[in-house]
Amino acid sequence: MPSPTETVEVAFISPRHLAGGGDPAWITVPLHRACDWSYEHDPLMPRVVLTSPDKTAVLRLEPNAEAQWWTLHHTAGRDRPSWYASFGARTPVEIISAFVDALTDPAPSQTVPPDPFEPLRQHSWASAPGAEGLISPDGTAFVQHLGDEQDPGAWFVTATLGPGRPVWQARFGEHTPPRLINAFTTALADPQPVWRTSGPLGLATLDPKIINRRVIDVPTEHVAAALTGRVESLSARHDTPSADPIPPSQPPPRNSRRR
Repeated sequence: MPSPTETVEVAFISPRHLAGGGDPAWITVPLHRACDWSYEHDPLMPRVVLTSPDKTAVLRLEPNAEAQWWTLHHTAGRDRPSWYASFGARTPVEIISAFVDALTDPAPSQTVPPDPFEPLRQHSWASAPGAEGLISPDGTAFVQHLGDEQDPGAWFVTATLGPGRPVWQARFGEHTPPRLINAFTTALADPQPVWRTSGPLGLATLDPKIINRRVIDVPTEHVAAALTGRVESLSARHDTPSADPIPPSQPPPRNSRRR
């Protein structure tokens, strides 16, 4: 008699910016396997350092209670000074990966630089009182730009549970390409939930007034295949650079139940 399919509990969480950091492999594995970034390995140090093939970009993942966990530095180019981006420990990997995927896109759009605020406006983000920026409809995320037309300025994205209760912050240096920030804000504003298998401990809150958490039993093999599908999708961009990347599919629902 065949054994029943093994399943794992998967929690679908929204808003996604409060879903916790997730698995760093969602970023590091595709960078190495699909984009050919090299990595430094030191089994005695809890950090990952990945370098782009042309040596222009370095991404560091380093647990540090006093600083950002993810930091990307990019050297100067012919038409742009050096720049950096950094992300706090609880920044969801799905939102960071949108930024990294845009950076590694072999055929980026050559149109006029987009407005990173526009994806937020399309999802009803509103002007923040007394500040240059937009705030999410539920008030738990804020995107601020400190520059103007003459000065590109820095960008800050902050997720919070209220005054004095920050969850994470993303920071983009003044010369960060707008298309990359736009990719980040597009993923940030996406109303689709993200999934987690690590239980509720990584969440900033379980308050049902702030987050929605729906738990589903999913076949273990489907969960394991999600990262493989993401790697294959990004690898395909090099074969068909004119085509839009195919987003990795989420595990199909099984035996749905709410919590």
